[in-house]
Amino acid sequence: MKDRIKLLFVICVVAVLAACSFSNPEESISSGDEGASYKNEIKVGLDVDATKLDPRLASDSSSKRVTEVVYNGLIRLNANLEAMPDLAESWENPDELTWIFNLRKDVKFHDGEELTAEDVKYTFDTILDPAFQSNSLALFSPITSVEVIDDYKVQFNLSQPYAPLLSYLEIGIVPKHLAEADSESLTTKPVGTGPYKFESWDKNNKIVLTANKEYWNGAPKTDKLVYFIIPDNSTRVASLESGDIDFIHSPLSASDVERMRGNKDFVTEEKEGVGYTYLNFNMKNDKTADLKVRQAISHLIDKETISKAIYRGMDKPAKSPLIPASWAYSDDVPDFEYSPEKAKELLKEAGYEDTNGDGIVEKNGVDLEIELSTHTEDPNRIQVVEYLQNELSKNGIKTSVTTTEWSTFSNNMMEGKYQVALLGWLNLFDPDRATYNQFHSSSGNNYGKYNNPKVDALLEEGRKTNDQAKRQEIYKEIATIVNEEVAYNVLLYQGYVVIHSKKLVGFESSPNGSFFNMVNVQVEN
Repeated sequence: MKDRIKLLFVICVVAVLAACSFSNPEESISSGDEGASYKNEIKVGLDVDATKLDPRLASDSSSKRVTEVVYNGLIRLNANLEAMPDLAESWENPDELTWIFNLRKDVKFHDGEELTAEDVKYTFDTILDPAFQSNSLALFSPITSVEVIDDYKVQFNLSQPYAPLLSYLEIGIVPKHLAEADSESLTTKPVGTGPYKFESWDKNNKIVLTANKEYWNGAPKTDKLVYFIIPDNSTRVASLESGDIDFIHSPLSASDVERMRGNKDFVTEEKEGVGYTYLNFNMKNDKTADLKVRQAISHLIDKETISKAIYRGMDKPAKSPLIPASWAYSDDVPDFEYSPEKAKELLKEAGYEDTNGDGIVEKNGVDLEIELSTHTEDPNRIQVVEYLQNELSKNGIKTSVTTTEWSTFSNNMMEGKYQVALLGWLNLFDPDRATYNQFHSSSGNNYGKYNNPKVDALLEEGRKTNDQAKRQEIYKEIATIVNEEVAYNVLLYQGYVVIHSKKLVGFESSPNGSFFNMVNVQVEN
C-alpha cells in the first residue's frame, strides 16, 4: 500500500489528472433513499499524519480529526461554535466556581464497558497532572478538583470564575480502566464512546475507522471512514479528481482551489476560518531576543502581497491574534506597516549597519543572520518563508530557510530549536484559546518563551471575567502589547475550504474544521 501511495505521489505531481488508485476497498453497497445506493466507505485526504490519538495528548489537526469521531466530550460545539449536549445531557452552574454535569446513562466504550463519572474525573485528573504533560493543561488550569457525585453526575470545582470553560469541554473522555492499565495504549489504539471505532493505523499512509453500530446516538450512515495521508496539496486534489478519495479540506493551494471552483463534478465550499498563520519568534535566541530586530523584521513583511500573490485572497492579511470571527476582534490594534526604511532605522538603533558594503548589516563585525523555518507539507508556507527570505536578504539581513516534515518541525518548536518559525493555530473560538497558551509565561505551548508579567495578569483577568464587553477590552490590550513586543507576527487570518465529490452527500462544514458530521455522510455509487 505504501508503495502505491508513493507511486501516486510521483505520478500526480507530474500529471495532475493521472488516474491513480490507492486500493480497491470492499464495495458492499447499501440501499439509500429513493433507490440510491451508497459505498461502504468514505475516503478522506489529510495533509499530515496524526501523532498521538489520545485526546488528552493530541496537539495537531490530524490527531483531532481522529479523536473527535472516536471519542465524545461532555459537550460538542455546533456549526455556530455553541456548546451543545454530548456525554453531558445537561449541566448547571449554581455559582461562579461550580459546574455540575449530568451524564447520559447506558453509554458504552468501544470495548463494551459503561462510561461513568469516574471516567470523566480520571480524564481531567490526568490532564491536570503536570507530570502527564497534556497539551491541554493550560486550558483547564482553573479547575481545582473534579468530584464524582454519583455514577452519572460529576462536579467541577474552580479556583476562579472561568468564562471559556464550557467551550473547552469537547475534549474526549477516556476509559479509566484501560488508561490506568496501560498509560501509553490510547496514543496508538484509541478506545472511546464515539460513532466510529479505531481499526488500524498504517503510519504515514492511512488510518481506518469503522462504524460503532451500538453508538448511543445512532450508528453512522457509512461503515468505514478512512484517512489517507497525502502530504502534497496538489496531489491530494488530483486524488480527489481521479476518484481515489472523496473529500479534502484546508490546507490547500490557492491555485488548486481556484481551479476546482469551476469543476461541476465537485463541491467547493469556502468560509471564514477560526485560525491564524503567524511567525513565532524565539526569545531565547541571541538575535531574535532583540526587540528592535523583531520589529525591523516585522516592517519587512508585506501581508497584502502574501495574501494576494501566494494565497490569492483565500487567507486575509491579519493584524493581531484576535480573529475576525471572534466577538473579541478589534480593528484598532496597531500593526507594523511594510516599510524597509523603518526597518533600516530600527536595525541601526539595534547596532546593525552595513559597514563593509557587502549588503549585510553587522554588529561588532558579526553579520545579522536569521533562519526561517516551516514544515514541508504546506507549499503555501514554504512560498511564504522563501518570499520573506528574499525581502529580508535584500534589506541587509542574511537569511536562510529550513523546511522539515511536520513531526520534526513540531518537535523543534517544542524544544526551542528555531529562530523564526512559520506555523498556525486552529480552533480559536474564544480569545483565551487564541492567547493564553501562546503568551502566558507558564504555558507549555509558549514555544518562544515570551514573558511579560503584565500580559500574564491580563490573561488571568480575561479568564475570570464573565462580562463580554470587559473581556473584549482586556484582549484588545493583550493583543496590543504582544503586537508591539512582537511575541508573534500574525500574518494571515485563515480561510477554511472543503472540496468533495458531488457524490458525497450529507456533509455540513464547521469553521473549526470538525469532521464529526461525517456520521451523516454517504457516498453514492
